[in-house]
Amino acid sequence: MPHRVSNFLRNPSASLEAQVANLKKATVRRPSPKPRSSTSSTSSSIRGHPNGHRTFSYASSLGDDSDDLSPPPFSAEPHNPHRRENNNSSSNSAMKTMTSLQRTSSAEKHEAEQASGHHRISFGPLHFGRTSRESHIGNILHHQNLSLDWKIESPPIVLHGDAQNSTGALVSGLLFLTVRDEPVQLESFAATLNIHTTQKRPYTAHCHDCIHQYTELQKWAFIQGPLTLTKGEHGFPFSVLLAGHLPASMDGPLVSIAYEFHAEAIQKALAPGAVAPAPVKLEKLFDVKRSLPAPELPHHSVRIFPPTNIKASVHFPQVIYPIGQNTLSMRIDGVARPNNKVKTLEFWKLKKLTWRLEETAKSIAPACAKHLPAAPSPAPVEGEDEAAQAKGAQRTDTRVIGEKTLLSGWKSSYAGAEDSYIELELDYMLGKHAKYACDTHTRDGTAVTHQLMIEMVVSQEWAPANKPAMVTQTGVGRILRMHFTDILTQRGGIGVSWDNEAPPIYQDVPPSPPSYNEEILGDQDSISEHIEPLDGVRT
Repeated sequence: MPHRVSNFLRNPSASLEAQVANLKKATVRRPSPKPRSSTSSTSSSIRGHPNGHRTFSYASSLGDDSDDLSPPPFSAEPHNPHRRENNNSSSNSAMKTMTSLQRTSSAEKHEAEQASGHHRISFGPLHFGRTSRESHIGNILHHQNLSLDWKIESPPIVLHGDAQNSTGALVSGLLFLTVRDEPVQLESFAATLNIHTTQKRPYTAHCHDCIHQYTELQKWAFIQGPLTLTKGEHGFPFSVLLAGHLPASMDGPLVSIAYEFHAEAIQKALAPGAVAPAPVKLEKLFDVKRSLPAPELPHHSVRIFPPTNIKASVHFPQVIYPIGQNTLSMRIDGVARPNNKVKTLEFWKLKKLTWRLEETAKSIAPACAKHLPAAPSPAPVEGEDEAAQAKGAQRTDTRVIGEKTLLSGWKSSYAGAEDSYIELELDYMLGKHAKYACDTHTRDGTAVTHQLMIEMVVSQEWAPANKPAMVTQTGVGRILRMHFTDILTQRGGIGVSWDNEAPPIYQDVPPSPPSYNEEILGDQDSISEHIEPLDGVRT
């Protein structure tokens, strides 16, 4: 037995899987071989048992050799409590015998596999790092002879003003092709800028053309024919003027808009008939933002809530930003009313205030050529392009991007019927982890708007006219609701529109030199007299 174990350990073909399999087989219970003499003794004991008490012992066999084993015997013995210890000792010895037989059978089976030529492959210690294929690809990319990169030289892309008045944004940059070792022969080198619109609730689900729409804005061909690049860095400038009516980049619940820049350099084969190297590609995104100018003064709005005399005067900013707080000022008058019949005063006291910023998105999911309906929609929606509705389905979604409930924080005075008021300053902002999209109106029907919803809960109380401090609740309450339109936009920063960055001309900078037009429009004859002839030839 020891020499078998030593051979098993020295064998290089023993793997982790074989050891696990042997351990599993060792845990399976197998019966010991049935002795021939047990049958007769068992049958005689059953027949001669006076009380008919029988003790059964079952064993289950799981394996390939279950057919060779005979059914386990059963014994019938008279009930004797003094023989429990002997039975336990016999069962322990039987278990030891079964374990030794299992070890012997596993070792014999291993020797049989070696004799038949079937060996298990051992991979040694397991390694969970990078695979050889990933390392090979990483080495290829690292030692690639040609690489492509870019650098944007213009400021952040911001469309200043609304879609009707904006002059757009100018984008300029450089594409760098870097050759590390050997010269490279280029077949073509081009770049494209596309608007990629993704419909998250498309006209037809699982249709690629209904989900994705592409609009090409600009295309650059940097080389007109084959070109050989030597070792070093080679720059190719590019520029584009994004029109002011284009939408800003967004990722909303209905639509996502992305500006995708794709550059590709295709190399020629090194020899005739050889396989050309893989193209070198560069894919980037332009982050296009829109900034709307904010008015100098806050917007003033007045709300009246009949049948009560409550009147709310609100000052709030119409243009808000994703980062930072926005302040709303409110004064509520008419919260006290005298009742001359019973000589009492009725008060409306503010108990709770809730504000909520809501974002409403509307879009028209276009249908592709395959799913285009035969007839237009019979009932077009007002304010939308009928041609666009005929080619798609309208989608609407509303989500909350910020909310809060206040139970205090305002100032109130109930001195009398004319001097009672409630004043408060409300700071509202977007949620910390809220997903938002700025206000957008596109030509294809996509629109994103924002509203500030305010809900106030007031309760009615009364007090004697001569003792306004003795307040008694009446149990009557009302809910006052208001909503205001807010424009969510990005901050313009220190940048200005590209047309305002043009350098000034001479006439606009005092003191200025004389205008060229005045000299040219002078006496032409006097000018010609001062021109001396060249080499004796008069002109």
